Amino acid sequence: MAFEYFIGSRYLRSRQKTGFISFITVLSVAGVTVGVMALIIVISVMTGAESYFKTKILGVEPHIVIRSYDGAIEDYAGVIDSVKDRGQVESAVPFVETQAMLRSSGGMSGAILRGLDPSFKGTGIMGFSESDLEEKLVPTAGDSGEPAMPGIILGKNLAGRLGVRQGDTLYLISPRGMMSPAGHIPSMKRFRVSGFFESGFFEYDSSLAYIHMQTAQGLLKIGDAATGIGVRISDIYKAHRVADNISKSLGYSYMATDWMEMNRNFFSALKLEKTAMFVILTLIILVAAFNIASTLIMMVMSKTRDIAILKAMGATEKSIRRIFVFKGLVIGGVGTVIGTVLGIAGCFLLEKYQFVDLPGDVYYFTTLPVEVRFFDVAAIIAAAMVICFLATLYPARKASRLNPVEALRYG
Repeated sequence: MAFEYFIGSRYLRSRQKTGFISFITVLSVAGVTVGVMALIIVISVMTGAESYFKTKILGVEPHIVIRSYDGAIEDYAGVIDSVKDRGQVESAVPFVETQAMLRSSGGMSGAILRGLDPSFKGTGIMGFSESDLEEKLVPTAGDSGEPAMPGIILGKNLAGRLGVRQGDTLYLISPRGMMSPAGHIPSMKRFRVSGFFESGFFEYDSSLAYIHMQTAQGLLKIGDAATGIGVRISDIYKAHRVADNISKSLGYSYMATDWMEMNRNFFSALKLEKTAMFVILTLIILVAAFNIASTLIMMVMSKTRDIAILKAMGATEKSIRRIFVFKGLVIGGVGTVIGTVLGIAGCFLLEKYQFVDLPGDVYYFTTLPVEVRFFDVAAIIAAAMVICFLATLYPARKASRLNPVEALRYG
């Protein structure tokens, strides 16, 4: 061990004449600990939220959506055949999407109506396979000989707002109606509530409803056409490249939009918030670094004679700087290690016991999602150690420039 590190470790272990410097050292370690712990927990929660949103959004939305500039896609079967031949593509299904009003005996609510054709592979939604959809969405006749009613699957929160249960009847009011002598009359159609889905994402559960594609085509009066084609691929992070290739191959009349582009503003806001929280919470470590600098400055003042003797014995300015940089880095390193352990432990407890309950109608999730990533933890550790290192430079420089003659005379 070099003598600089030996002396630095002795300074760390030695009992001071006054306990004040030792107390500030403890405060410095505690400050770094709190800063690192808070950073790890907050960044892990925000990373977990980002992963949560990706999982929930991609559980409902396709990875790539193909639409036509002309509105409806009449030759959707040909487009699907063209898309399926490409690598990465797992499934491609047509859909019809529109907005409508749902009315029941218990209430009324707007909804996003999505028509699906269960005969296409990959059409299943949360909790329902293609065969389940075929059974629940096709029209069925009532027990008393009533006309056949098509089925509709509602989001859990949307069903609660309408006050309906499985088997109940509701009316769908579509803006695409007919002209009469009294003016435009919206069309109205009865549906049987055949099931509910829960995505875990309040925005979808409170606004989305599924019906059969043929029924949706009839409501919009578009014939055998689709308003879009949903494509799912094997690697979601290659969606942008696959979407560009699809757009180029299909020609100017079609556009393919990937999930990252469709939700760009949302994920950009999440990234900005994560960066802002990292910067803000790093200030806690910065405050602790000031304590480290204060500790070292007072130690330089109390060890003036020791420094002078070392320099008189031949110690260089570089060696003196190393002694105090070493001590500052040990203080920062101890605080960083303790903070890292406590931060990861806190994330584990939050994930396992879910202490925090959030209202689902206010927040996107009901419990705090937590995901600890090695890169995030490594970045926090690196940032803490760099700040602590910078805090040691000024005291170490002042110590190395002490004049040994003056220090021995007045020390």
